[in-house]
Amino acid sequence: MAPMVEPDNVPASCPGPASEEAGKIDGCAGCPNKQACSTGQFKTDTSPSDVAAALSKVKHKILVLSGKGGVGKSTVTAQIARNLAARDYSVGVVDVDVCGPSLARILGVNGQSVHKSSNGWSPVYTLDDIAVMSIDFLLGSEEDAVIWRGAKKNGMIKEFLTSVDWGELDYLVMDTPPGTSDEHLAIVSLLKQSKVSGCVLVTTPQEVSLGDVRKEVNFCRKLKLPIVGVVENMAWYDCPKCQTKSEIFPATTGGAAAMCHREGLDLLCSVPLSPKVGQSCDSGIEGDGLPLEYGVLVDKITRYCEG
Repeated sequence: MAPMVEPDNVPASCPGPASEEAGKIDGCAGCPNKQACSTGQFKTDTSPSDVAAALSKVKHKILVLSGKGGVGKSTVTAQIARNLAARDYSVGVVDVDVCGPSLARILGVNGQSVHKSSNGWSPVYTLDDIAVMSIDFLLGSEEDAVIWRGAKKNGMIKEFLTSVDWGELDYLVMDTPPGTSDEHLAIVSLLKQSKVSGCVLVTTPQEVSLGDVRKEVNFCRKLKLPIVGVVENMAWYDCPKCQTKSEIFPATTGGAAAMCHREGLDLLCSVPLSPKVGQSCDSGIEGDGLPLEYGVLVDKITRYCEG
């Protein structure tokens, strides 16, 4: 029988994901893993020990999470990687958002392809020597849609973690899709033995985003994932002509600062809405004049991970 990956947040009455009753009995009602168990998505030929062995030379693994799409999570992931690389850390990036990959373009390596060697897939490297792995590199065209069910997406995540020759890395930064879906359960289960160093949660100031991020906080706590803190993205806009500071997304409930205070979390930084960031993401080139707050963010991440 194939090794099983059992989630941490199971009810006491759980029959176990290997059981024929998995996801089907009354005791499974209300469990967030019910559908995944009933469809066999926790059955895998890849075990957490396989992932731990594959990532044994990676010192720190960072998950970038957000309950809401469109808050700039991939942009924050790219800036974490670039600022780490600028400090002479060896850095890798995994785009776990299989159906909506964007990191290849943001990091300026779109249109590239991966090569397979005796050691596995070789990641694509940026000009600043960041190792990148994304499904973008495996598609025939950047415009190809990835129309996959959960099990197939989870299989690709396993490949990213075990079949890529990452070599020795100081940091592996993983950009995840929005929400708390199959991909999140898969990656957390697979990293069970190799350990997640910390999670960075990304939000914007308005309540429609904060409400979803609070769900992400609960997800991390239920699965015992350490939270580095919260990044408040697009917190304000500085007009380049009149220097007026405007709130494009008003913090009607106090913004990320109030949420962090209530949840006992660290507000890592608030980042302004900057047209230069958008230009950098589209061009894949790290331009001048990007917000200095990204440097503050990376300082806090390294202190958290390295003590």
